[in-house]
Amino acid sequence: MRWNRIFLWLAALLVGPLALAALLIAIFGWNWLRGPIERQTEQKTGRVLAIQGDLSLHLAWPSPTLRANTVRFANPPWAHEKQMLATDAVEISVDLSQLLMGNLVFPTVHLVKPIVFLERDPQGRKNWLLDLDQQDESARIRIDRLTLDHGTLGFDDRANKTQIRSEVSSAGIPPSGPASAEGPREPGVTFHASGQFHGLRLKASGSGGPVLALRDESAPYPLTVDAILGHTHIKASGSVTGLTKLTAVNMQLAASGDSLEQLYPLLGIPAPATPAYTTRGQLVHSGNSWRYEKLSGRMGNSDIAGSAQVATGGKRPQLTAQLTSNVLDLDDLAPVIGKRSSKGTTTAAPAATTTRTTGLLPDIPFKTDRWTSMDADVSLKAKQIRRDKALPLDDLNVHLKLQDAVVTLAPLDFGMAGGHLSANVTLDGRNNPIKAKVQTQVRKLLLSKLFPTVPNQVASLGQINGAFALSGSGNSIGGMLATGNGQVALGISQGEVSQLMMEKAGLHIFEILQLSVTGDKRIKLRCALADFEAKDGVMTVDSLVFDTDVTTLFGSGRIDLAHETLDITLNQKTKRTSPLALRSPIYVRGTFAKPTVGVDKGRVALRAAGAVALGALNPFLALIPLVDPGPGQDSDCGQLMREAKVPQQK
Repeated sequence: MRWNRIFLWLAALLVGPLALAALLIAIFGWNWLRGPIERQTEQKTGRVLAIQGDLSLHLAWPSPTLRANTVRFANPPWAHEKQMLATDAVEISVDLSQLLMGNLVFPTVHLVKPIVFLERDPQGRKNWLLDLDQQDESARIRIDRLTLDHGTLGFDDRANKTQIRSEVSSAGIPPSGPASAEGPREPGVTFHASGQFHGLRLKASGSGGPVLALRDESAPYPLTVDAILGHTHIKASGSVTGLTKLTAVNMQLAASGDSLEQLYPLLGIPAPATPAYTTRGQLVHSGNSWRYEKLSGRMGNSDIAGSAQVATGGKRPQLTAQLTSNVLDLDDLAPVIGKRSSKGTTTAAPAATTTRTTGLLPDIPFKTDRWTSMDADVSLKAKQIRRDKALPLDDLNVHLKLQDAVVTLAPLDFGMAGGHLSANVTLDGRNNPIKAKVQTQVRKLLLSKLFPTVPNQVASLGQINGAFALSGSGNSIGGMLATGNGQVALGISQGEVSQLMMEKAGLHIFEILQLSVTGDKRIKLRCALADFEAKDGVMTVDSLVFDTDVTTLFGSGRIDLAHETLDITLNQKTKRTSPLALRSPIYVRGTFAKPTVGVDKGRVALRAAGAVALGALNPFLALIPLVDPGPGQDSDCGQLMREAKVPQQK
């Protein structure tokens, strides 16, 4: 009897609460839970949860489902919007096994006509974190799968100048097959978003699958997006796995815009300024790698193809790209090197950033503040270069590296005038202004192709070799040259040139008239040498010689890179007696943009006056002041080349 009483008391203790709960549910339904849930939520979060409609519970293990109608959840006081969530109804399943371990996990959440505003303030507080200070990253709602219909979603991030509003509908998306007004619509959501992202105007639309698998890192989520961000237009279609962590991405992506530089706010990649571009390819992401495969498109008038990859997880993102171009328009590279494009497509820097006004050398400053955001290893090969007729460039091969804010171009190789101009360039962005070094080798440039716009009746022969070594400081190429120090040497050890050209250089009137009648011919070019020493942006002539069988030209003077001016004097030493010559120095002066070539007008006038005076005595005496008796001496070409350290022809 004693054990029977104990058993009855235990049964009453266990069954009593259940019976009482069943009685309360029978009389009041589940609405009696609203008060405890609201009080517990406000105590934990400091924010008001209001369940204004009926509450129901479907019991199931391990995830019972709770449905609440007309739900409001307040924002913290610092937020702009009063409510974080307002919805006609919410259905939530709760994982009891996780709840027993102290974790709040919702396997499924369904929202009916929700209005959701997510916000982050400049102090880093996030309204979706449920601790009292909204700063504990572990105090967030963990949702596995989310569905919603006809909702409004907003996101504000004042520190990053971002404000987005999106309308979402679950009415379904058009069928993926042939369009049919009568065909059934596939299940899913469509969205339309507008606002701004990092200060750029945003407008987007698209569609996705019916269920947002927020924590499932194995199920691909179908997604199609058509967006305009600032002046960048992006179209993407494919799948995203792990929507919150982006575990994997596989999408066809097309992008176009005014300049690749405008991608920096979106991707954080410090791309250079470029002309308008369009690209398409396959965007693939897995692990720490983002790859843009089978890339093709255009940049200005240039075609571009290849692949690019960004690897994350290191000290900073690492960009690797292999690019090719069949035809590269040289003018499209103008904004890349900081030069104003002749087509007016370059965004010019403010006038205050440079004091140079002639505008021929690139003078737009590089944005070195972005060089620390990424490392890069990029190669570009261009099979053909479209350029101005005066530039004898054929192709391009460049390998660029950006490491710890230091840019190296090694090599920077141009096919030029049948030969090669190969340079190694270093730009150290850790310094302000940038410290720059360039070492250049000029190999086997053909004299006949060096000046393609200069008409020659007889093609010149000979190969030009040389070397540059310059260093300077500045935030643009023009600024670096304006402070440049070093040596420039070019030479031709042997060849042939137009006799008419050399007679004109010697101002030999009689021979010019004679060759104009009989026709031009080639004469021996013994050597040619241009040797300059650069100091503080001024290139002074050490040796400037052009030695032929007819005339030797000796030059002196300087080139001012800071002011882009020329002041070169050429004196002739005739090797053959000329019966009629002006015998005056030739001056090359003016600016790089508008050089002028002239003679000493005073000396020519004095010589002409002497001819007139003597002609008054005897007509034959008038020729005496105009005779160039010669003979000039052959230059010691070998010694000149050795002193200038010009690489010899091989």
